Amino acid sequence: MFRDDLLAEKVVLVTGGGSGLGLSMAKRFVSLGARVAITGRSEERLRGAAGEIDPSGERVLAVPCDVRDFAQVEAMAAAVVEKWGGVDVLVNNAAGNFLAATEDLSPNAFHAVVGTVLYGTFHATLAVGRSMIERGRGGSILNIATTYAWTGSAFVIPSAAAKAGVLAMTRSLAVEWATYGIRSNAIAPGPFPTEGAWKALMPTPELEAEARARIPMKRFGEHEELTNLAAFLVSDASPYINGECVTIDGGEWLASGGEFNGFTRMPREAVKGALRGMRKGKE
Repeated sequence: MFRDDLLAEKVVLVTGGGSGLGLSMAKRFVSLGARVAITGRSEERLRGAAGEIDPSGERVLAVPCDVRDFAQVEAMAAAVVEKWGGVDVLVNNAAGNFLAATEDLSPNAFHAVVGTVLYGTFHATLAVGRSMIERGRGGSILNIATTYAWTGSAFVIPSAAAKAGVLAMTRSLAVEWATYGIRSNAIAPGPFPTEGAWKALMPTPELEAEARARIPMKRFGEHEELTNLAAFLVSDASPYINGECVTIDGGEWLASGGEFNGFTRMPREAVKGALRGMRKGKE
């Protein structure tokens, strides 16, 4: 679908790039000619991911970082600039999420998700954005949102609140930073199976079957479909797309609204019991 050199000479930084959709996007960007830096909290996971992305190590850089800590983010961004001279594309993919009845949430649990999703996105955007502005060559910021950023969704209140903030940030900076030649866009994925988040959000065959049934196309997304979209949005093939959030969910949100709202049709104690079982299974 794309030229092999679509992203040639571009430096792309992917937060949460050590696994899941972040890893898939990093692989796709390298296959299209980019040099890619990945970051995440686990140094071991990043090393493994870097080997998958580019076994030669020439076009990948792994820098451990907790995006909740701005000082770490600044140091990570500086390391990428020192290595390759600057960042052309930032993909804010780092996230965290889990299902829980809101009345059972602790403030710390809320803070953990919002700290990663909203604050982490802001931290990376600020650190890299300042570098882009100083460099004077423009750039592209791509945020990974969700369809319930605008619909809301039961049982994922921290994520819904944080992703809504990310979407507002995307649209706000599309206007504010356009003068610097920086585009800001977002992708709102529906269900895409991943090793980590999938187990937390679709822990049983029954829940997985219900999730598939909500999608008009009756299937989950494939990573290649999302990575192709991401590559297009950050490339020079889309220079006039700015402030847009592209949904890729097979029509799910149009058919059913908030992603986990269907659980409200079940007896509440049964839902809580299932959620408690999920948490115990992860301990």
